[in-house]
Amino acid sequence: MSDRSTTRPTAVVIGSSAAGLFAAAALTEFADVTLVERDTLPEGPEARRGVPQARHAHLVWSGGVSAFNELLPGVVEDMVASGARLAHIMGDMVSRAPNEVWFRRFSSTHHRNLVCSRELLDKGLRDRVLADERITLLQDTNALDLVGDANRITGVRISGTDGEQILTADLVIDASGRGSRTPKWLESLGLAPVAIREVDAGFAYATRLYRAPGTTAQSNFPLINVQANPAKAPGQGGIILPIEGNRWIVTLSGSRGGEPTDHPDAFLDFALALGDPIIGELLKEAQPIGDVATSHSTANRRRYYEDAARWPDGFTVIGDAIASYNPVYGHGLTVAAQCAIAVRDVLRSTSITAPGTARRLQRAAARPVAAAWDLAVGQDAFYPGATGTPPKLAERFLARFVDRAVETGARNPRALGALLDVMSLEKAPTRLFSPDMLIPMLFGPRKPHLSAPPLGEAERKTTAS
Repeated sequence: MSDRSTTRPTAVVIGSSAAGLFAAAALTEFADVTLVERDTLPEGPEARRGVPQARHAHLVWSGGVSAFNELLPGVVEDMVASGARLAHIMGDMVSRAPNEVWFRRFSSTHHRNLVCSRELLDKGLRDRVLADERITLLQDTNALDLVGDANRITGVRISGTDGEQILTADLVIDASGRGSRTPKWLESLGLAPVAIREVDAGFAYATRLYRAPGTTAQSNFPLINVQANPAKAPGQGGIILPIEGNRWIVTLSGSRGGEPTDHPDAFLDFALALGDPIIGELLKEAQPIGDVATSHSTANRRRYYEDAARWPDGFTVIGDAIASYNPVYGHGLTVAAQCAIAVRDVLRSTSITAPGTARRLQRAAARPVAAAWDLAVGQDAFYPGATGTPPKLAERFLARFVDRAVETGARNPRALGALLDVMSLEKAPTRLFSPDMLIPMLFGPRKPHLSAPPLGEAERKTTAS
C-alpha cells in the first residue's frame, strides 16, 4: 500500500475490470484511489472469474482506442507490442451486415479497431494502471454496502482478509458491471427505485479457440464477421477474430430458437449453416484448442440513474453497472473508457466534494452509455419477444434509415466513413444525416452489392494445410 497524502481527496472504485481501471486512472488527477476487487488478479494474461465474458470475441472500436490512449497514453502501442493488432475497418475485415449486405473492403477511412484476447487487454490495462502509486488495490475484498445516507455517501463497508471495515471516501464509484448491487444499496437508503429497461433478444454465445491454419499467422488474416439478421428470426451469426499466439477466437451466436450449444461436434455444423458458410469453411482447416464455452447473459439492460429524483452526493455509477449490452455489438469496453473520460472532464471544472458534483458526474457518464444503448436496442428490439413494448414509430423509421445507411456504406467509402464514425462511438448518430451519407445515399454513384464475401484468393490459400 502506498503512502497517502493527508490533503488530497479520497476515492473508492468498486471493481477492477476495465471500467474500474479506467475510472481509477482518471481519478488519480484529483484524489488518492482505493480499488476494491473481489477476485485475486492474475499476474499474466489469464482468465478470471470476475470477467465471465472473457473467452468470447472482443473488439475495441476506434472510439475506444482513442479513449484508451487519452486516459493512458501509449497503452494501445504497448498492447500491440505484446501481440495485439490494430485492424483497419473495413480493409482488414470481411463483414456481412444484418441486412445480408457484404461490405466492400475500403481502406480510406481512419478507423482501426484493437483486436486481441480479453486476457491480454486486461493485463495491459492492469500493468499500466496499478503501477500508479496513487492507487491502492485491495484484492479478495467484497463491497458489502454503502456508508452514509440518502443525501451523501461517505464510504463503503468492505469484507476482506482482515475482516469487515469501513473505507471512508469523498467519492465512491461503482464499476462492478452487470452484477452491480447499487439498486439494492440505494433502496436501503430510502431512495426510490430507478427506472429500468430491458431488451432481450434471447441470444446465446458459443466460443471455441482454434490454432490458425496454414500460414495465416504471417498474413494479417482479416476478421471474418457474419452478422445476424433480425428480420429472419432466429438470428444467427459468427465471427473469426485472429489474435495473438497464432490463434483464432471463433464466437457463434443465435437468438431464441436458434442458439448454439456447447457440444463440440455441433460447432462446425452451426457455422456452416449460417446465412453464409464462410466461417464454417475456414474452420475445416483449423485445429480446435479446448472445449466450447457458452454464455446466455446477453440481455440489454439499462438503469436510468441520471433521471433519479434524488441522488446522493459522493456516489457515481459507470460502465456496465449503468447499462449492459448484447456483446455482439462490442461497445462495452469503449463505453467504459468514455465514461471515465466524462468523469475526468467534470472534475476538471468542479470540486470532487462540492454539492451536486455526483449528479453532474452521473449525467455525464450517461451520455456515452446512451449512444451505445441506442445502437444495440435499435437492432435487438426487432427480435420476437425481446421487449414487452413494440418499437415506436420513430424507432422503426430510424431502423429503416440505418439499413439504408448500411447498404450505402457497404459500397461507398465516404458513406462508410460516416457509418463507422457512429458505430465506433466517435460521433453522434446525427453524423448519419451528413452530406457524406446523404449524397451517395440519394444520388450515387452506386456500385453493385457484392454477391460473395470479399476474401481474396491469396488469403484463402493461406488457410490451406
